[in-house]
Parts: sequence; C-alpha cells; structure tokens
Amino acid sequence: MYFPYLRAKQFELIALRELAEYDLISKNVLPVIEPVKLSSTLIKLIEQYCNAGRSIGIVQNPKVGIFQEELELESDDKLSRAYRELIKNPLVLNSYVTDINTGSLLSRLESTASNEYILIHDSREYLNDYNNERLSFPPKYNLVPDESEFRRTIREDRVLFRDKFVKKTKNSAYSEAVDEFFSNDHLFYASEDYKGFSDYSIIGSEYTDAGFAPYAVAIHIVYFDSKSNLRIKHFVSDSNKDTKDPAGKFGQALSKLMNCPELKDLNTFGLNQFRKHYQEGTYPGLGTVKKLSVMHHLELVSRYLDEVRQ
Repeated sequence: MYFPYLRAKQFELIALRELAEYDLISKNVLPVIEPVKLSSTLIKLIEQYCNAGRSIGIVQNPKVGIFQEELELESDDKLSRAYRELIKNPLVLNSYVTDINTGSLLSRLESTASNEYILIHDSREYLNDYNNERLSFPPKYNLVPDESEFRRTIREDRVLFRDKFVKKTKNSAYSEAVDEFFSNDHLFYASEDYKGFSDYSIIGSEYTDAGFAPYAVAIHIVYFDSKSNLRIKHFVSDSNKDTKDPAGKFGQALSKLMNCPELKDLNTFGLNQFRKHYQEGTYPGLGTVKKLSVMHHLELVSRYLDEVRQ
C-alpha cells in the first residue's frame, strides 16, 4: 500500500478530493493528512472519503500550522463539531506523531480507542516509550524512517516513510538538465517486511505558512522509467529576474513540459489538464499547478499498485 503524507493546505486537499471524485485513486492508497487549518475543505474531504467507503488517516496532534489552536478556540463552532463527529467514523484512522506525550498517549489509546489508528515515528527520542508499552491494541500501521533503530524496535505493521523530494531553496535552482531518481520503494517494500511505503509526494517535508510571489515557476512531474523506478523531472521558467508576470513564467515552464519525450505517452488527469492549459493558453494559478502535479503523482502510483495486484 501507499500512504502519501500531506499537510492539509487547500490545494493538497482539493487534489485528494478530485482524485476520489473522479475515481482516480486506488483503494491501495491511504492518504495521511496532517491538518494545518480548520476549514470547510478539510471537512468536505473527510466526508467524501467516508461516504465513498474509503479509509483516510487524520493526524490528531499536528506539529505545524494552527489547526489545534483553531479547534480549541472554536470548540462550539459548526466546523469543529463536524470534525469531532467525523473522526469517530471507523474509516478515519486517527493518526499520531510520536512526541514527549507518546507514553501517556499509548496508555490512553489502550483503554479508549474504538477505531484503528496510525503512529508516525519521526524521532528516535520516543522509541523507548513505544518499546516499553505492551500494547494489546497496537496501531494498524507504524510509519517509520529507514533507520536501524526503528527497524529493531518496530518489527510489525511497518510502513517505510521518508521524504523523496529533494527540496531547493528557490525554484530557479531546480536543474532541468538533471533527471532525478525519486523512489523505488514500491518495488521492494514487501520483500523488506513493510506493509507499505510513504512519502510527501512532490512537495517535500518542509512546511511554511507564508505565501509569496516566486521569481521562478517550477513544475515537478514524476514518471516510471523502463525498470519501474519512479523518477522526477523539473520544468522551470526562464524570465526569473523578478516576480512579474507569473502567467508568462508558467507558460515557459509548461512549454518545456509539453516537449518532454519521457512524458509524451503518459495519460493522467493531471497531465491532461496541463495539456489543456497549454492548448488554451490559460494560467490556473500556482496553487492549481501544485494540485495537478500531486494528482498526477498519486494517480500514477495508484495505477501501478492496481496493476501489480491484478
């Protein structure tokens, strides 16, 4: 299985919602969402997955954003009430990032949890808390880094979790000449005793609240090579001396994408939307550019997993 881990910014949520709406995401893909803001978009996504009979993971102790503060301040608000009700649904796997409260959290889950849950392990510091608990109600999945300490401590229901996206400090730093390796975890996770694999898609683990006008526009697109490795290409604008004309910058990057030989035979919703923007000369905004790139990645991996399981 594949567990894409996404911070719940608006366009990531819309990407997941549209994938489910168009039936483009596999049942072998279980998204894990770390909410950063309490929003109607988040509520609609959870509702859609539950109504469609699909499982989704929702992080209950997010480490970024203002979700927790909003949930507590607006405890009687319509959105807060809707959220608290939705996470009781058995299709919602309440998910927890291990931290200083891991020991008490696991003890509490032992006595109160009614749904299956996920633990996200990203620090060696709290492994002893997990190791010392004899859990009669263990997590459905443990998302773990590819490190020996985690492999020794957590031997069951492991999901290989790592950031595959090599983040640059600015968009203009992405090299179009470099065809980068992205991942082959989908080929080897089962033979290495993992239940699945997880990553941050084409966004990366770094999180920032701030929005800003970029000097350069970059489009990040993954594809499978002849050996079924997942690789990534970057298409970057040319006129990058200032922040003017983002539509023109998008057009420059998009033209390079359209002329990429490795992608010419790929047919996904995300790529076809890029082709439509190219043909019509339209600019959808940078949020939609990211949305379509994420949709393409998740649809491509969905197809791979469905084909492998046939």
